[in-house]
Amino acid sequence: MTNKNQEADLGSAPLGKLLLKLALPAILAQIVNMLYNIVDRIYIGHIPDTGAIALTGIGLCLPVILIIMAFSALVGIGGAPRAAIYMGKQDLESARKTLGACVVMLTGLSVLLTVLFWVTGKEMLFLFGASENTISYGWGYLRIYVCGTIFVMLSMGLNSFITTQGFAMEGMGTILIGAVLNIILDPIFIFGFHMGVAGAALATILSQAVSAVWVIRFLRGKKTKLRVEKKYLQLKKGYVLPVLALGVSPFVMQSTESLINISFNTSLYKYGGDIAVSSITILGSVMQMIFLPLSGLTQGAQPIISYNYGAGNNDRVRKAFRLLFCCAFGFATVAWAVVMLIPGVFVQIFNSSSQELYEMASWGMRFYMAGAFAMGAQIACQQTFLALGQAKISLFFACFRKLILMIPLIFILPVFFENKLMAVFLAEAVSDFIAGFTTTVTFLTLFPKILQRER
Repeated sequence: MTNKNQEADLGSAPLGKLLLKLALPAILAQIVNMLYNIVDRIYIGHIPDTGAIALTGIGLCLPVILIIMAFSALVGIGGAPRAAIYMGKQDLESARKTLGACVVMLTGLSVLLTVLFWVTGKEMLFLFGASENTISYGWGYLRIYVCGTIFVMLSMGLNSFITTQGFAMEGMGTILIGAVLNIILDPIFIFGFHMGVAGAALATILSQAVSAVWVIRFLRGKKTKLRVEKKYLQLKKGYVLPVLALGVSPFVMQSTESLINISFNTSLYKYGGDIAVSSITILGSVMQMIFLPLSGLTQGAQPIISYNYGAGNNDRVRKAFRLLFCCAFGFATVAWAVVMLIPGVFVQIFNSSSQELYEMASWGMRFYMAGAFAMGAQIACQQTFLALGQAKISLFFACFRKLILMIPLIFILPVFFENKLMAVFLAEAVSDFIAGFTTTVTFLTLFPKILQRER
């Protein structure tokens, strides 16, 4: 399909069919991405004899992994809507300059993060709740993973510029290629070569390297309107600052996930030891099973909303949001019901040998996931703020759920409950419900005013 047809579809095609066309590949991509993110934990959790403790070690690495993902989001998710808005205004030159600036930023940040985590990573793991029993597993994974930081950031950050043009299938291909390769390589390295957690890390960075090559080749090709070219690889204030301003919200969302993970790990280790840390690794992975498909749905809606907002087609923006909201809330509610009914099934995906881990994670999941249905409403509203270029508002709600609500509640709720572990798990559910309600009410209040503002 030509670029003109892509833009015509964004501006005039029936919304139901268009959202399905763009969101389905993105949802499938996020499901594959979910496997990409959790397949290491699945294989490691089933290592004979040491699976449960090794899973704890991998869980300790999540804050660092999330920080790397946060910087990818800062640039990629911050830059892609800006490029889409420029395209809606028919300003292709500015869209390409935005992409070029993002390539330079992603490359520079990846080098800095690699050095930082290689030098300080082991000490960080102890701060995150590692014990003498788990540090060898955590550092054994992390020291290899951080060497592939540049591949992670380029593949994740630049893929947003593929999907924002409406190339949903190609965007899915980025994740699909790496995820399938990771699923194949993991058992070979972990069990075949007896490399354990180090094998899982090596499989992941090799897979991300292939994904990065795929993205760059596409953005250098003839099919894309946004093309990586040498003349656009410049850091100009007029393009860098708007990207960073818009990217601060997804950056905060991702980086605060790291702080949340640290808070959960340290608090649960205090009240339940290593087995409690293993439990939150599983619970967080199950939450990803809900969140990542929702993220794919909003990725499918983002080009529609951003393009039509830039083009001044307010009626189409309203209809696109209503459709997104109904789909997101419906999916989250169904997923919440399934998890609440059969939590043990999800626990066994990650570990089937430790009865103690099975019992704690299955019990804790019903408290941890009790408010998950509200995530559909929150992500639909918050990501629509982002698609409309409302960086400050989106940033506030990114902070609200995690920094203002969840992290304090992780430490406050145990003061009021005799069962300290239950109180820690419950912090997630309380935060999800309050944030979902507040974000929705605020969005419905501000949405009409935003549409009347000058682009």
